[in-house]
Amino acid sequence: MNNTLVGVLSLNAKGKGFVRIEGREEDIPVEPTDIGLALSGDTVEIVTAPGFKGALYGKVTKIVERKKLQFVGTIFANDNPAPGAPAFVLKPDDRRANIEIELVGIGKDAKSPTDPSKALTNDDIEENLKAIATITDWQLEDGRYPRGELVRIIGAKGDNNTEMESIVLERGFDVTFDPEVIEDAEEAARIYSSTNPSAEELASRRDMRGVFTCTIDPFDAKDFDDALSIRPLDENEKRMWSHETKSYSGEPLPDAHYEIGVHIADVAHFVRPGTALDREARKRAFSVYLVDRTIPMLPSVLSNGMCSLNPNEDRFAFSTIFTMTKDGKILDKWFGRTIIHSDKRFTYEDVQEILNKVKAGEIVVNPDNIGDAHAANNAAQNTGDWHKSPYATECVEFDRIAKIMLKARQQSGSIDFESTEIKFKLDEAGHPIAVYKKERLDAHRLVEEYMLLANREVAQFTSEKNKEARTEKNGVYRVHNSPDYDRLQDLGIFVRALGFDFNPSKNISPLEIQKLLRDVEGSPAEAVIKIATLRSMAKATYATANTGHFGLAFDFYTQFTSPIRRYPDLMVHRILALLLEGKTVPHHMAATLEKICLDSSRREVEAADAERASIKYKQVEYMQSKIGQTFEVKISGIADWGVYVEEPDAKAEGLIPLRALKPDDFYTVDQKNYKVVGQNTKKEFNIGDKLMVKLLSADLDNKMLDYQIVEQK
Repeated sequence: MNNTLVGVLSLNAKGKGFVRIEGREEDIPVEPTDIGLALSGDTVEIVTAPGFKGALYGKVTKIVERKKLQFVGTIFANDNPAPGAPAFVLKPDDRRANIEIELVGIGKDAKSPTDPSKALTNDDIEENLKAIATITDWQLEDGRYPRGELVRIIGAKGDNNTEMESIVLERGFDVTFDPEVIEDAEEAARIYSSTNPSAEELASRRDMRGVFTCTIDPFDAKDFDDALSIRPLDENEKRMWSHETKSYSGEPLPDAHYEIGVHIADVAHFVRPGTALDREARKRAFSVYLVDRTIPMLPSVLSNGMCSLNPNEDRFAFSTIFTMTKDGKILDKWFGRTIIHSDKRFTYEDVQEILNKVKAGEIVVNPDNIGDAHAANNAAQNTGDWHKSPYATECVEFDRIAKIMLKARQQSGSIDFESTEIKFKLDEAGHPIAVYKKERLDAHRLVEEYMLLANREVAQFTSEKNKEARTEKNGVYRVHNSPDYDRLQDLGIFVRALGFDFNPSKNISPLEIQKLLRDVEGSPAEAVIKIATLRSMAKATYATANTGHFGLAFDFYTQFTSPIRRYPDLMVHRILALLLEGKTVPHHMAATLEKICLDSSRREVEAADAERASIKYKQVEYMQSKIGQTFEVKISGIADWGVYVEEPDAKAEGLIPLRALKPDDFYTVDQKNYKVVGQNTKKEFNIGDKLMVKLLSADLDNKMLDYQIVEQK
């Protein structure tokens, strides 16, 4: 019996559809011939009926809501134009959009590729230009394409700037800011400046200037949204800090030794609700990090200026300050607005070099001298000897306590899906000329532990305050649910087929996942199993109620530490500020916060997709110069249509089609055991196997590499 359902359609690269129905665990497949004019992301009505072996299949009968009407693509000449049809079509970059758009007329916002200050004319349209077009008419009569209007020309196909902009524009992120947004940002920087704060503003903040403070970021970072501070406490300070009296008071805290601060740029001070600036930040939700650039959430006057914790400048921050024992046990915590002064801008490599030299005995440190070292460093700066003062003692103590926190987190079951990241060296035109792996350093883990600490403690504070006020669903949290049991069973089958023991329990704990990842370390299948395990997990999302974070094994978690580049973090700051004032989050805010969480979760996926697409583009572009060369690769995946392999240096994945294995045998896929087997020779291709291959082609349009086997190792 047929059944009518409504859900969201997604398409794979081969054009097959899957409709996700709310409340239903399994997606309903739709064959390409039954999709009609529906596109990936559209909300559709389907009629379901039993298919092969009783499996349920769907057929699209109605498009309820279009996800998008605007597409980025390349202009081509219309091969078979109907009488009177336009001469050019736009082929979308998104290959899942199996359409071509007839370009009708010129859009009022379209810009000439030769002079962007002028409107586009018919003479400006030519092949191999990348452009944005909006579909205005979906009716396909007489075999004609949907009709659309050009919005603007992006640039010449293949040009680095054009391709990078195309990636973000296709996913709905703008590469520029409207004038009113820029004006808002400049006005906010001027009015709310921390370089000339009012006496009233200073009085409302805890003054942390004079306490050693530093930022630790990538060498090419343009903005610094978090900083760390540390100082030893004297006997009179080993008490709780009072914001009202701006002093330490109360009973002594036994074993109190350090005061460690995690300071985050006070973006909420500059970005006020109701402004064009705030509306734009909410719309973008995230900064997007491409291979060669950042598409920021906020204009640079804020993201690289007043909201960046630049060295040797006073800056407003929202801080979490912890009174700790020497062994990192928290005795007291304080949240509030501060003014800080960063003494030093470290790169991760700077800190790692210090840690390595201390470990090798080249630098000797004494933790008892942290306060003295700060004074000495300030004196060195004043006398021009800044380079002689590396703050080694502070870095070592940050690292020592971070390692204690990391060990405790791991013992609780926190899962670490560390993966290899790659970076490119680009020439002046933006083309990749070298690729290297980004090394994961102790310095990275150091910063990560303090950010996790701040996020966890802020989440617990806001959750408990909201619970007291009976506004449990009026927060913004980062939640990660337990994995679906059926997905875990599929993972177990996959892992056991590769020779490892994994039998997940129904109420699996993070410790079980952690053990699996430890068991596969160093094996040929390590990377593949890690990816498969990650995919079996639920997706971390934003939510208004705290339900904990499975992957981190935290009962409370939010994201407080990056409001420059994440709008949900900005909302956490606003909520925290309200609660610290003794107020409650109004009940009427629940619907707004819920929408912000849903929109931000969606935008996060789109931002991550753009980042991956830029990396994939550069990987394929880099490999274009290596066509005809041979490489040693590992099999990274098995599919019905072939064997996927990964080149180890660029981490570029490519395909060896199943048909390309046929000259010496006929090969079939053993789906149960995740391998390809020769029918006559019984030769096997297994995940993790090494092969010598020749690169046959590098297709930038489809971001695909094709290989041919030279030798099986």
